This record gives sequence, C-alpha cells and structure tokens, in this order.
Amino acid sequence: MRLRLATLLTAAVVALLPSTARADATYPDPQRVTGQQIIHDPTVILLRSGGYVAYSTGGVIGARVSKDRVRWDDAGNAFAEPPSWWYEYNDTGDPWAPDISYRAGRYWLYYAVSSWGTNHSAIGVATSRTGLPGTWTDHGKVLTSETTDAWNAIDPAVIRADGRLWMSFGSYWTGIRMVELDPRTGRAAEAATVHHLATRPDAPYAVEGPYIVRHGRYYYLFASYDACCSGVDSTYKIRVGRSTSVQGPYLDSEGKPMLEGGGDLLLEGHGRYVGTGGQSLFRDRGQDWLAYHYYDAEDEGTPKLGLNRLSWRKNGWPDVR
Repeated sequence: MRLRLATLLTAAVVALLPSTARADATYPDPQRVTGQQIIHDPTVILLRSGGYVAYSTGGVIGARVSKDRVRWDDAGNAFAEPPSWWYEYNDTGDPWAPDISYRAGRYWLYYAVSSWGTNHSAIGVATSRTGLPGTWTDHGKVLTSETTDAWNAIDPAVIRADGRLWMSFGSYWTGIRMVELDPRTGRAAEAATVHHLATRPDAPYAVEGPYIVRHGRYYYLFASYDACCSGVDSTYKIRVGRSTSVQGPYLDSEGKPMLEGGGDLLLEGHGRYVGTGGQSLFRDRGQDWLAYHYYDAEDEGTPKLGLNRLSWRKNGWPDVR
C-alpha cells in the first residue's frame, strides 16, 4: 500500500539479483534524476516563485526541492512536528501519500494518517502561501473512515471540475472513492456523498492511490494496482481509465468499467525499476509529467523518484515517454 517506506531487501537476496538489468522496451525508463532520489508516493509541483518541490511519505511529510527537475535536494519536512491529532491514527504521528495543489492564492497540501492494515484513517489538509517546507499551517481533518466503513480515507488527490472541488481517495477496502469538498474550507461536508470509482473483483481489492486529471473532453483516473512496499518483491503498476464525468463511470479502452477491475496498463516494473506506482501528475510549462516511486533492484530495493513525460495519443489515451 501507499502507507510507509518499504523494508529494504536483505543483502543475501540482493546478491542473487543480476548485476545488470536490461529494461523492457515496452516501458520507458525514468528520466535522469540526481541528488536526493529516495522518495515514496511523490507529489510534485512547479512553484509560482520558480523551482520545484516534491512532498512524500516519510518524515513529517518529507520535502525535496529542485531548480531544474533533474537534481533534487533534501529540504527537510513540511512540518517541524506532527500535529497532535495525527496520534489518534498511529503511535508515531506518521503521515502518508500527500497531494499538493494551488488555488485561491494558496497552496493546499492534503495527506493521510493511518496504520498498516486498518481503515481507521483520516485525511488532513494544510495551506501555505509559498508551498515551501516549514511554511504550512495545518487545518485538521478533511474526511475520516472507521472500521465500520467500506472505504479507507487515505491517498487523497484533489481536482477542480465544472466549478466544483472534488477529492478522490482510497486504498483496498473496495477501492477508489470520491467526495465533493467545500472550496472555502477544503473539507468534505458532513453528509457528503461518497462516490465509488474503481475496485477489483476479489478481496483484498488491491487498488489505491487515485489521481484524476482532465484532458480534452475526458477525465482520466490513474491508480496503483497490486502490492506496494515490499522492495523488489513489490508488484505495483499503474492503470488508467477515463470518463466524460468526473464522477464516472470510468472505463478502459476496451470499455471495461474500473468498478469491475478494468483499467489500461500504463506503466509497470521492468529491469531494475520494480513496483512502479504511488503516482501523481503535474504540469510543467505545457507538458504533463508522471511522478511515481519505484524500487531499485540494483540498490537493495531502495524506493526512488521516477519522472516520465506523459503524452497523449490521437485516440486520447495517455502514454509515458
């Protein structure tokens, strides 16, 4: 799951891996990245002041900054200390899977707090005028889930559509959901309808980490399928479907609903790049980019930042470059 940094592979197992790995030509390798590459569940944005910032699972929402999208430097954490309410959901105040966006003159950072294997979870939100680490003000809970619910309130991603603000979320527990947010507070209304967007046909319904973008007349739902967080044993991959409505239904290119396990395979592990997922998208000077993590089979399964250009075919479906 997009929950925490994976336990690294033991040296004995790594020794059995081939010393060189040839990439499968079907899937592109990540673009070149240098500096601080270690990351999990990245969300990236081009700041209005110039340069890039990436937030991630790990630390108190770990931060990386870059001037050129190639070299990344460690920039500490979004917060100096975990807000006290985080400890309601785990003993260490450990946040997961942030999502950064900009609207109404502020940056908005959504994130989740939970514990492994439970849907006693919450999504929170913070705002900042600059988007930089150390400048965030936390505003508390946006949405929660309990063990009596059929969904899991983690892995948030926000999109504006038709003048309204929506948040997709979800992990296992029957998959991907969505609620409308109050644009003034950034929170879900108490009685907000929880829409169902995607699931798998069988338990444990291994789909999570949604991210929705609009291109042309369609909304595209990207999600991570299968297992995260096991180093080179991870089977994460990224699938996508589309809909003419942000609320769905989302279908793959063969017309199979994502509510029935559909979804076109966009990117999966190949060569040294294992378990590609935890994805988000960002726009940089007219170009769409896919950000994700992978586990490096040539570096003991360390989770690292993957960046690829996202192009759009003539039939409207996305492709990675």
